Amino acid sequence: MTRIISGRAGGTVLEVPPKGTRPTSDRVRESLFGALESADLLDGARVADLYAGSGALGLESLSRGAVSADLVELSAPASAVIRKNADRVRTAGVHAPARVHRANVTTYLLASGSEWDLVFIDPPYDVGEDELTRVLVALAPRLSPDAAVIVERAKRSPAPDWAAAGLEPDRERAYGDTTLWWGRPPA
Repeated sequence: MTRIISGRAGGTVLEVPPKGTRPTSDRVRESLFGALESADLLDGARVADLYAGSGALGLESLSRGAVSADLVELSAPASAVIRKNADRVRTAGVHAPARVHRANVTTYLLASGSEWDLVFIDPPYDVGEDELTRVLVALAPRLSPDAAVIVERAKRSPAPDWAAAGLEPDRERAYGDTTLWWGRPPA
């Protein structure tokens, strides 16, 4: 069962698409959001959740004080689940906009005029390093100067190519079979 862990919508149960997604575990999300809160990266943040799956990362951000979330997912069934989950979070009292975009991530980034303070990238395992690098390159111009980008991949995956996008690595943390890489625009 996936749920919103904390904040205004804490405890809200989220639906998970029946196939094709790999939800971030509660343990990883708790640790991630604890680090984000201690770094004061959530309150007032404009969030993008790329390869959103169930939307759990973007919706958790809204529950904890982000002001908007763009949830990007190509799969039609997963996009429908994200819409339902966004409605559940809204019903729980979170009124910041959760905009669901059914689109290819790179195409969406290249067409978007938005700017984000916090970006989650949790691609399916079959997304290769070249595609991830294209996403980072397309994302870089859309980041605010103090933005944080968090990439979630399998532990056996290589680190993202931050330099190709003109970004800098910030930190790396492994949780079982999952690794979170943090990047940011250069100071």
